[in-house]
Amino acid sequence: MHATRYRLTPAWYYLGQTRFSKYRFTARPEGLPGGADDGDGDPPPIPSAGSANKSSLFLSEESLVGVRSRSPLPLPGDLRNSIFNNTDETVNIIPRSEAVDAAKDLTSTHDVDNIKSCAFMVPATALAHALEANISSGLNTTTVSARQVQYGINKLESSGGVTVWSILVRQVSNSLTLVLVIAMILSYATLDFIEGGVINAVILLNIIVGFFQDYRAEQTIQSLQSLAAPMCRVVRGIGTVQTIMATELVPGDIVQLSVGDVVPADMRLVETINLATDEALLTGESKPSSKFAEVIVKDPLAKPADRPNSVFSSTTVTRGRGIGLVYATGMETELGDIARRLQGKKPDTSGPWYLRVYRRTLASIKNALGLVGTPLQVKLSYFGLFLFALAITLAIIVFSAALWDLDDETLIYGICVAVAVIPESLIAVLTITVAVGSTAMAKGNVIVRKMGALEAIGGVTNICSDKTGTLTQGKMLARKAYLPDGRFLTVERETSPFDPTSGMVMVEQSRINGSSVAEGLTLKSFFDTIAVCNLANIVAPSADSEGQKSWSATGEPTEIALQVLAMRVEHSKSQLLAHNGLSLAAEHAFDSSVKRMTVVYENAQGNLTCFTKGAVEVLIPLLKSSSAQNTRTIAAQADAMASQGLRVLCLARRDLTASFKSDVKDRIFAEQDLTFVGLVGIYDPPRLESAGAIKECQAAGVSVHMLTGDHLKTATTIAKEIGILGRHVPKSHLASAVMTATEFDKLTDAELDRLEVLPLVVARCSPTTKVRMLDTLHRRGKYCVMTGDGVNDSPALKGADVGVAMGLNGSDVSKEAADMVLTDDNFSSIVSAIREGRRLFDNIQKFLLHLLISNIAQVVLLLIGLAFKDRNGTSAFPLSPLEILFANLITSSFLAIGLGLEEASSDVMIRPPHSLRAGVFTKELIIDKFIYGIFMGTLCLISFVIVAYGVGDGDLGADCNHSYNSTCDLPFRARGTAYCILTVLLSVMAWEAKHLNRSLLNMYPEEDPGTLSIFRTLLKNRFLFWAVIVGLVTPFLSIYIPVINTVVFRHKALTWEWGLVFSSIFLFVAWVESWKAIKRTMRKRKGRNNVDPDKGIALTAVSTLDSA
Repeated sequence: MHATRYRLTPAWYYLGQTRFSKYRFTARPEGLPGGADDGDGDPPPIPSAGSANKSSLFLSEESLVGVRSRSPLPLPGDLRNSIFNNTDETVNIIPRSEAVDAAKDLTSTHDVDNIKSCAFMVPATALAHALEANISSGLNTTTVSARQVQYGINKLESSGGVTVWSILVRQVSNSLTLVLVIAMILSYATLDFIEGGVINAVILLNIIVGFFQDYRAEQTIQSLQSLAAPMCRVVRGIGTVQTIMATELVPGDIVQLSVGDVVPADMRLVETINLATDEALLTGESKPSSKFAEVIVKDPLAKPADRPNSVFSSTTVTRGRGIGLVYATGMETELGDIARRLQGKKPDTSGPWYLRVYRRTLASIKNALGLVGTPLQVKLSYFGLFLFALAITLAIIVFSAALWDLDDETLIYGICVAVAVIPESLIAVLTITVAVGSTAMAKGNVIVRKMGALEAIGGVTNICSDKTGTLTQGKMLARKAYLPDGRFLTVERETSPFDPTSGMVMVEQSRINGSSVAEGLTLKSFFDTIAVCNLANIVAPSADSEGQKSWSATGEPTEIALQVLAMRVEHSKSQLLAHNGLSLAAEHAFDSSVKRMTVVYENAQGNLTCFTKGAVEVLIPLLKSSSAQNTRTIAAQADAMASQGLRVLCLARRDLTASFKSDVKDRIFAEQDLTFVGLVGIYDPPRLESAGAIKECQAAGVSVHMLTGDHLKTATTIAKEIGILGRHVPKSHLASAVMTATEFDKLTDAELDRLEVLPLVVARCSPTTKVRMLDTLHRRGKYCVMTGDGVNDSPALKGADVGVAMGLNGSDVSKEAADMVLTDDNFSSIVSAIREGRRLFDNIQKFLLHLLISNIAQVVLLLIGLAFKDRNGTSAFPLSPLEILFANLITSSFLAIGLGLEEASSDVMIRPPHSLRAGVFTKELIIDKFIYGIFMGTLCLISFVIVAYGVGDGDLGADCNHSYNSTCDLPFRARGTAYCILTVLLSVMAWEAKHLNRSLLNMYPEEDPGTLSIFRTLLKNRFLFWAVIVGLVTPFLSIYIPVINTVVFRHKALTWEWGLVFSSIFLFVAWVESWKAIKRTMRKRKGRNNVDPDKGIALTAVSTLDSA
């Protein structure tokens, strides 16, 4: 064992306005490396090299001061790094005199905000003095009553709950719905009850679906409240332990904690024995966090994950016991901070009263008109306002043409033109399309909680993802080992952390098995140790059970990984014990105070073998005396493995004769003079799908950021392994590409905005860091997905453009705050959601184009139709009101739904995200709808003119707008011709709208480049195919069925006019195909200028990643 040297170093430290003299003992055995930065999060200080010393852990009030002055050793590296920010290998202590000074300087006015900010930076005695609390006897009844009045009950405040009225108002708070309401009122006002009833049904459908979809989205605060601990044990009065409701706690109370307890408030620990808590809901760390009352944290910016001397409300005690001093309750706890952020922003009270009124009024108007929400929701709301203004303008044009002589005919005509410009079926089609998309997403392991998110996720530019369980499997795997003879053992091609039949164990490029292990002494000692010094149980798939189809395991994750490794070479614990006839002689369980475990087995001859595993820095001093070179070699190898993001364990053994059977029951004796057996590196392996999913994101121009509570080395290693970092990622080599949360949080907003690239990896991440990352990305104009599973992630999930919670391991709070929930916790499911979102975005563009073409064609026909006068000088309707309604609500609706069900195009994930500013109304879409719509309306108009004025004599009869009479034969035939052309061209246009650029004759060249591919195009979407067929057939029915033709639709049967209809089909298809050919030619020319000649890839996606 190496000698230990101590160094007493004075340092000066500031806390608020108080200056402390701080002394730090340093102990560094020669050659020992720093601890593995492996994200273990479970490394205790080592009071002694022997057994756990209760007096060194279960501390009295007196012993808290200067506790580290006796025989200190350095903290393990990962804990040391998290507490002291890698400054040096030191343990902070404050002598008794300094602690008393600290207690005097802390405010004693019960300023909770000040106390909670420094509770982890001073001894528990100093905090107790500030809170006027007695650690031994607790608070008296009078003090408790006074503080309950001062601080209130220990409970999260409610945001007011969910009201049915507010959700109902939200459903109608969009411009398009308001326009439809106005159209419905006008229809009823003009006694057109059929049109009014249909529009009414559309509005009700949208409200009902949206209401039930959004109701549960407002339950976040209620879920937070359900986490409160109901009961707790508190010391009060004269030291009496009482069981009380957790809501009755006040700052200064002394609370006892044991395994299984839910922590009732934020507390500074006073005494601990092997204590650990599950803080995943706050910190995101999947492993329990060990707690130590004696540790003093010197960093005032330390996050909850970096405060080993504190426990937090609603976390759970998983191991040991302890005593805590309450310093924050209710909304002042860490959980309360999250609840406060989830309640939304407080009203802006800055500025004069009239400015505040103006801002609130403007915000209310925007909410009422739906101008707040996802890009699609906002764009559609602006579009609704535009249509409303356009409808009024067109009505004014009609009334002006009549010189404002507003008789019934003119008023009805003006309303018809106004209604023609409104796509009445748009909301219904959008609702149905999104609902179908959400069903498809559910099959892909994504539950859509808020309908708008499905479209929104297709436009994301950045994904901020958790690591553990999302990008990784959330299970430990033994990946690499170092043997005493200098050889390395690796595990390759494993597919499941629990399945020992998957993967290969390699030593120097050679695969080993059970016979290889039996023949080699070094290998046998290694595998004996990991198999026997192990309490995990691996369960094979049951041959009789249909439900259990995969391997499962019970036990600590680390031990499971080691047992699976042993089983991969047919060297399991059960096999080893049965084959060698071993029986357990003694067991020294893992203890966080000594950070090692030892088991002693006796063979048939009575000889004993001690098998030990533990932290490297703990076992090296316990090894047999050997050269400093050997020790440095072991330490160097451990450091090298730790730098690869592995959690490194040291393995050792000791052989004894039967005479020592009684001695091995003493832990100190059993764990000395050990023989080095090897090092083993364990890590949480990436999911098999993660690398491919991230590559797919990058090809789609989506930048992926890893925000994890894990340590920097572990996070960086995983990021490189799955492709978040690497040469293929632009600017990932820059220093700002990898940061710790502390480094990120220290930067101002201006400094963050000046960074050339935002961090792709942020380690030791806290909830506030995630929110700041979101804010920074938003300032850069990015649209972001944020993933999370704990309560701590809820503010980020709610603040993200699309929040994605974990379904398997996520808390109820995170699920309620999120827009989507992954049922398999898999990052690749997010990529599937993006693909589905892009498919939905493309399809929305397709049916928007189709619906708007119909509206534009009708407006062209009706406006110019003002010139067609009957015998009374009244404008004759080129289309009857019911023809307009039927085309908009029946014919177009089913065609639009068919377009909404289109499959994703082949290039959906190899193009950059669409423009958030343009949204669905891109320049191409706007140009296309006018080119196609005007031409369609022109064909209808020309056909009407040919029938009425070319072949006919131009006599449009009298009073033919209301009913048929003997003078209405010609206008009814002309009107029927225009209607048939409109309906048939809309049906054909649905096929053309399947792709905005590709020809109908060759729409899927990657699947079927043949000349007959048009048949595949027509039949691929069966719903659309039959919708088109119905659209082509319905004109015949409406034209030839008696009564329906003349009374309902107000047109007559056609004869020779069908020639005009079929000619219009040919001309329209030729027009559309010609325009698409022009667009393809222009795109090819533009593409040549946007391709990197050296790499042959589009520069648009690369520039998107560069800007992230």
